[in-house]
Amino acid sequence: MKIFKWALFAILAIGVGLYPILYLIVQARMGFLQSKPDELLESNLWYGAFYQHIFFGGIALLIGWSQFSTRIRTYYLNTHRMLGKVYVIVCLLSGSAALYLAYHATGGIISSLGFGMLGTFWLITTMKAYLFIRNRQINEHQAWMIRSYALTWAAVMLRIYLPLSQIAQLDFMEVYRVIAWLCWVPNILVAEWIIMRMRLPTLLHSN
Repeated sequence: MKIFKWALFAILAIGVGLYPILYLIVQARMGFLQSKPDELLESNLWYGAFYQHIFFGGIALLIGWSQFSTRIRTYYLNTHRMLGKVYVIVCLLSGSAALYLAYHATGGIISSLGFGMLGTFWLITTMKAYLFIRNRQINEHQAWMIRSYALTWAAVMLRIYLPLSQIAQLDFMEVYRVIAWLCWVPNILVAEWIIMRMRLPTLLHSN
């Protein structure tokens, strides 16, 4: 069962991490872009932020899961460190673009606040994870990396919730406002539960 869970974890991360490639292959308004007005899609600034967010976020998903592999940390420490540095960089690039995109989020202020807070917490947790490892505080680093990747995982949950809501024939605009929060708030709660089980510093005991 443990191997199955790990395999599913990796497959979902890789699958959604590769998803942005479809935007290059399919030369049409698809997925997320279908909900955007024409005037926004004509903005080079918005498009630049969009591609910055999805491609660097995709890389974060693709490599982030490997950082939790005990085998890689034990036998390939230099690889672990290199991937960790790449992860931090791509999270900061994707997260900063996410803050701009959140301002124009479909669904108005509720969606903007949800995605804006996601982007903000993503940047904070990633930076704290980096600063702790720079200070050689391993336990704190691990705890904040778990929180950071839980927020990275919001992209996976978004890709799960949206199709399910459409299959259920729910109103897109209304459900999108809910998903703007649902895709990441439960992730943080699960992350904190994992951190407690691993006896790592919880939010109540973090610096």
